[in-house]
Amino acid sequence: MSNLNSGTLLGHPKGLFLLFGTELWERFSYYAMRAILVLYLTDKTINGGLGWSTQDALNLYGIYTGLVYITPLIGGYIADNFLGQRRSIIIGGILMALGQFTLALPNSMVDPHSVTAFYLGLGLLIIGNGMFKPNISTMVGDLYQDGDNRRDGAFTIFYMGINLGSLLAGIIAGTASAAYGWKAGFLTAGIGMLISLVTQMIFAERLLGDIGKEPAAKRAAAMNKSGKQEPLTKQEKDRLKVIMIMGLFVVIFWAGFEQAGGLMNIFSQQYTDRMIGSFEVPAAWFQSLNPFFVITLAPLIASIWVKMGPKEPSSPVKFAMGLFFLAAGFVCMMGAVMQQGGDITVKTSMFWLVAAYFFHTLGELCLSPIGLSMVTKLAPLRLASLMMGAWFGFNAIANYVAGIIGAHVGEAGPMAIFSGIAIAATVAGVLLLLCSNQLIRWMHGAEGKVIEEEMEPQPVEA
Repeated sequence: MSNLNSGTLLGHPKGLFLLFGTELWERFSYYAMRAILVLYLTDKTINGGLGWSTQDALNLYGIYTGLVYITPLIGGYIADNFLGQRRSIIIGGILMALGQFTLALPNSMVDPHSVTAFYLGLGLLIIGNGMFKPNISTMVGDLYQDGDNRRDGAFTIFYMGINLGSLLAGIIAGTASAAYGWKAGFLTAGIGMLISLVTQMIFAERLLGDIGKEPAAKRAAAMNKSGKQEPLTKQEKDRLKVIMIMGLFVVIFWAGFEQAGGLMNIFSQQYTDRMIGSFEVPAAWFQSLNPFFVITLAPLIASIWVKMGPKEPSSPVKFAMGLFFLAAGFVCMMGAVMQQGGDITVKTSMFWLVAAYFFHTLGELCLSPIGLSMVTKLAPLRLASLMMGAWFGFNAIANYVAGIIGAHVGEAGPMAIFSGIAIAATVAGVLLLLCSNQLIRWMHGAEGKVIEEEMEPQPVEA
């Protein structure tokens, strides 16, 4: 596909940095809202919260984040077959901006005892996200020709954009909410979404050219001799099996990781000593630890993979490493609970939370950008956005499970939950290592690695 030969920057097409910026501000919008959602729902003070119980708030959080990750399956299908990725992104961005501004409406403008506007705002965010999320990730892959070894690096850069947006979100939305009330936090999220939308509309034609304009199914059919869609080949089916199986391990990882916005958010608010001298660190700021670590560690991790050369681990092995790092993070959270010694009035050291987010981030960098890149390598062209949507669908299941786990903290206690996640992640990591050779066979050389009877790697459609 053409991107009008717009040139390169840091060795990558300039279009990558447009997608980087578009995604940065969209993720700012999402994480700004996410950082304050549970706190807004459970706030019983005069700051304008809804005064829900922790269990009800975490249940809603799990449902919302689950839907945010399942709707890309629908949005990906619509983009692949009807609208194309570019139009889908614009429509999704408009809906998400409307959703954030609906949440920001002052209670005096609506019935202060009604949650109708609140649910309407969430609904617009969910639908808009479904149209936006799978398509911008797929377009990153479309910037590169088959077999281009810059693709993994491109997704690392793109992933840094995601996390820069998240880093700014926790600080800006948390500060605005603390100073001016929860509605100010939602307002900042809406402004971020507008910036994302305007950036894409101004620069897309110049930097992306034709990329994302034509539905992928139509492009794929034109490449066949028959001019029509043809059945999947055995190689394509094998590669789809890899995506599905790896997705099951993704569920386990994100079900633990997503405690950051729920249970760990509550833990930082209620049970953590957040005082530095006379200054109390806002709980929402802890949401920015993860993106801060991503931005600082991603270049290091990427350089390690490059230096390893032929010894660089395969995607299944990297995923297993991610699960082990997740387990290490929850061992730190177990340390925080042990410091309390059964007395919930005891405030624990911030060190435990910082260490947990550090290990969780190492795990994320071994799993998330690698997974996005893997899907663009393995998915057939005509299913590119649909399979990216399916990939996010595994995150949907994980987010729903995360909400259920967090909501049971009152019954099971934090120690049981933190230790349970650590054990489950470790077992899953070992199981994935045992399966890794078979998964590499089914990739048919898509990552340049072959096992036993595999032939030379063949190009794959991105």
